[in-house]
Amino acid sequence: MHYTVVERELELKLILSPERSIPVPARLSYRTDDPYAVHITFHINSENPVYWTFSRDLLVEGVFRACGHGDVRVWPTKSEGRSVVLMALSSPDGDALLEAPAAQVSAWLERTLRVVPPGSEGGQLGIDDALDQLLAQ
Repeated sequence: MHYTVVERELELKLILSPERSIPVPARLSYRTDDPYAVHITFHINSENPVYWTFSRDLLVEGVFRACGHGDVRVWPTKSEGRSVVLMALSSPDGDALLEAPAAQVSAWLERTLRVVPPGSEGGQLGIDDALDQLLAQ
């Protein structure tokens, strides 16, 4: 099975307090064999990278307005005059607030939307073909 991967490495900021943040290297990944999801890997060069997966729609919407609830919330804001996207991630291991440059996230999302336009995700999974085969029998 052939699939396409759209990746982007970028530096996020882990917000520790209003005054303090630390840089966190991260990789955004999108795969056409998992068309509804985006994957983020943090600390990509460390021995213990951290992986998060959530809905691509959530990230697309979060670039424009606050959305999400529970484990993943995303919203746009300004930081030092720049447009950024904040991601609040919650897990049993703890909570993290991450800041990403909006322009880089948006450019990467646009690439994923060109590969799999919104609304066409089901076709990527071959669901339509499988249904056709089932109904034809």
